[in-house]
Amino acid sequence: MSARAIVCVAAVVAVSAPAPALAQDVRRLSLQEAETEAVQNHPQIRAGQYGALAAAETVRQIKSTYFPTVLGSFTGAQAQDGTRIAAGGLNNPTILDRLAYGFSISQMLTDFGRTSTLSASATLRVDSREQDVAARRAAVRLDVDRAYFDALRARAILRVAEQTVAARQLVVDQVTALASTGLKSSLDLSFANVNLSESKLLLLQATNDVQAADATLAAALGSPQTATFELAEEAMPEAPPSDSAPLVAQALRDRPDVARERLEEESERKFAEAERALWMPTVSLVGAAGLTPYHQLGLNNQYSAIGVNFTIPVTNGNLFSARRAEAAFRASAQEQTFSDLKNRVVRDVQIAWLNARAAYERLALTNQLLAHATDALDLAQARYNLGLSSIVELTQAQLNQTRAQIEQATTRYEYQGRSAMLRYQLGSLK
Repeated sequence: MSARAIVCVAAVVAVSAPAPALAQDVRRLSLQEAETEAVQNHPQIRAGQYGALAAAETVRQIKSTYFPTVLGSFTGAQAQDGTRIAAGGLNNPTILDRLAYGFSISQMLTDFGRTSTLSASATLRVDSREQDVAARRAAVRLDVDRAYFDALRARAILRVAEQTVAARQLVVDQVTALASTGLKSSLDLSFANVNLSESKLLLLQATNDVQAADATLAAALGSPQTATFELAEEAMPEAPPSDSAPLVAQALRDRPDVARERLEEESERKFAEAERALWMPTVSLVGAAGLTPYHQLGLNNQYSAIGVNFTIPVTNGNLFSARRAEAAFRASAQEQTFSDLKNRVVRDVQIAWLNARAAYERLALTNQLLAHATDALDLAQARYNLGLSSIVELTQAQLNQTRAQIEQATTRYEYQGRSAMLRYQLGSLK
């Protein structure tokens, strides 16, 4: 490569890169480090964790029914002689002069399984929220993998663009020298300059794509700030399996979103059972005790009482029936949602498997394409140097090689990205 070509490439790269990017520190990052950082810092995962903690508190709220309720009271009253309450409802109209304080306690003895069923429903919902956290974690890891391989692909295309500029600058230098001696025409020089300009446009676009890929990767990591990365290459995944049936079974077994919807369906069924138990009676133990330091004649200085309370629902305008029906309908709707998810999982696994196989088969084809394009360029360059062909043949060969290089780089990282998608569809990313 001539000195002029080197200077030209350096100038184009310097002009294409904005000043803020140059001022940023370069972060060295591997794919595993990127996934670990995203799982620790991403807001979506934290939001899911807080949702799971909130759901766990509902279990405590429901189970509080098993524990006694104790209330403290302080009451004072004074009334005119002969005062009786005569309006306002059915009540004891007598008002006794008194000043008293004490405690009352209430303990539910049984509600014939309603509270335990509600607790089971809430526990299943907590398990569902935990699976939701796992699903969010898998989605975040998939986004990181995609952004990571897209950033590697953008860097590979940038290297192709830099090499293309250098190679075409070398041709321009050669044609310029030959045109000055009359061995090549000005038309050849014009074609060479056109190719050089196209390669500079490719370099400009590739530089911009690298910066955009870095911004996307930073967002996938859960960082509010962009950065410039130095990314480590990842080993190529193995070839996809030849049959998709075991993959579908694995996905239905291992995917966290499938487990989440299954738990949601079970939770809705349990809640429907709890709503049916609304018609069952509730048995509670009630007690009260306290002191009456000031009271009307005839009252004791202290009081205490204990009793058992039976609450038996008789009629309430079909409220309980409507609540039971609503819960049953919601459970049926959740069952259909779960069935729809399983159908979509089967479809998504099939598509991801087909895409991964197609990308894997393209690897060998793009390698062959690049080898043929390189051989064709060598022959075209030799023929042009010998004066056996025109500049059009040479420029076409250069264009074919550049396309083949870009296609090879794109296919390599596309296969890695599609392999990550297949692992996500199978539930392997958690």
